Amino acid sequence: MQHSITSILATTDIFDTLTPTQLELIASICASDVYPKGRVLLEENDDSDELYVIGSGGVEILMNPGVVGTEQDQNMGSVLLTELRQGQVVGEIALVDQGLRSATVRISQNDTLLLRIPRNRLMLLCNTYPELGYKLMKNLAADLAFKIRSTDLTIRQYQLLLSRSKNSGI
Repeated sequence: MQHSITSILATTDIFDTLTPTQLELIASICASDVYPKGRVLLEENDDSDELYVIGSGGVEILMNPGVVGTEQDQNMGSVLLTELRQGQVVGEIALVDQGLRSATVRISQNDTLLLRIPRNRLMLLCNTYPELGYKLMKNLAADLAFKIRSTDLTIRQYQLLLSRSKNSGI
């Protein structure tokens, strides 16, 4: 399984510039698991700090918009934001800031293979091998920047829709 973990990591953007040896080091701290469709992997507002790499299959990212509203709003239910597929990662925000999960993650396809990377072991690797740490953090920052820009675009689209619905009297 070690070779396939390394192969999966090699096709993941946040590990893009790592050498084969650096990929092997990351692979050595990964745990792989296969999940059924519908299983909730992470809950919004939970405390955890693992990073997950999607080896195959996919996950849905859900968020409850009512969390910022009144107590009645909080019972709205979650909204599907996006689906992530092979080679993408989830959990990178909690990996960086060790804060609460910002969204719920649910498995979207049967037999989804995920690699779990514990924060403490990854940070130990980054501290022990500064070049690996620098490359990883640079790639992680680029990944987060891309996701922030995507989210900004989505928010603008919703604002436009709200503006149009107010102007048309809906």
